[in-house]
Amino acid sequence: MYKVLPDLAPPQTALERLPEEWSAQLEAWGEPKYRGKQVFEWLHKKGVLDPAAMTNLPKSLRERLAQDLVIDAAIQVSSVHDSGDGTKKLLLATHDGRTSEAVLIPMPSAERGDLYAAEDPSGDDEAEAAPAVPVTECISTQIGCAMGCVFCASGLAGLKRHMSAGEIVGQVIQGRAHTAAGHRLRNVVFMGMGEPLHNYAAVARALTLLTHPEGIALSKRRVTISTSGLVPEIERLGRDFGGEVQLAVSLHAPTDAQRSEIMPINKKHPLPELMEALRRYPLPKRRRITIEYTLIRGFNASLSDAKKLAELLRGLPSKVNLIPLNRVEGNPLEPPSWDDVDAFQAVLRERGVANFVRRRKGDDIAAACGQLALRNEPKRIRVALPQLRD
Repeated sequence: MYKVLPDLAPPQTALERLPEEWSAQLEAWGEPKYRGKQVFEWLHKKGVLDPAAMTNLPKSLRERLAQDLVIDAAIQVSSVHDSGDGTKKLLLATHDGRTSEAVLIPMPSAERGDLYAAEDPSGDDEAEAAPAVPVTECISTQIGCAMGCVFCASGLAGLKRHMSAGEIVGQVIQGRAHTAAGHRLRNVVFMGMGEPLHNYAAVARALTLLTHPEGIALSKRRVTISTSGLVPEIERLGRDFGGEVQLAVSLHAPTDAQRSEIMPINKKHPLPELMEALRRYPLPKRRRITIEYTLIRGFNASLSDAKKLAELLRGLPSKVNLIPLNRVEGNPLEPPSWDDVDAFQAVLRERGVANFVRRRKGDDIAAACGQLALRNEPKRIRVALPQLRD
């Protein structure tokens, strides 16, 4: 039996209604309750947002849906940018003229150790006669971002507004429609623009919709929520979803002082408080928290930093995703050399810390980690650069 959170925020648009909410609405119109499941399946399983195309519904109901409800795409693709490595960046337009971005990342079998592949040893993959190339979609949860991390382009214009649950789910519906032939959207990572847990109510409803068995039916273990460290919301996510949703934490520094230099959120929820919350997170067996760590030359990429990171993570079921800094226009920070990345990795490995380097995906179209940004918006946040240690 699929469980829905009892305190889930009410839906704001038609795309946000669950099957039982559709059934209640249609029953009030004098329609049979089972029509609710049919409408939900059209919207979510089939990605059909035009009532006129819902062919198993009576004409009178289709007309009522078109006239009385806003069955909207919530978000539209205004342009598509293709990378030489197969990555696609979708530029998204919202109803109020704002823009956001989502990224489709193909993950060939050789790359499935990457975080974007959302691999898990328990395995629930169904057999396929001709296995498709799995695709991960990186989606956004806010227009802009309020966190102000110094290495990330998403927050340079500040936070414009939260995205609705419909807009979040709409990115996945659009992502499936733009997935190439021979590919299949398998994983969703909440790692695009915005801090997902800052928009918790919409994200919780979006998670419920995306994983509903009558709809897109993503496995919870194939959904990853990334956070910069909002401790109360990490604890709420653990309670609400029982630890089944994969958790990734943007750590990016091995000490409290260093982290405060590059991530303002650390002043509100210092590193010791964050680490305590991660140790309490209700991980299922054989699951690990992903620690995202952007390597910045002269700041957090030394062998000493690697040793401190290994000590910080001691005893925490985790794997470290090392991300050589992706350059952002106007930001002078640089990635370390690949020799330094290899040396950092080796120190972690010697100390028993599982780790991998995130491969650059979509760097040529500014779709790599940290590069997603608002278009045509003035920069509002002045980045205070960290003290580099050459």
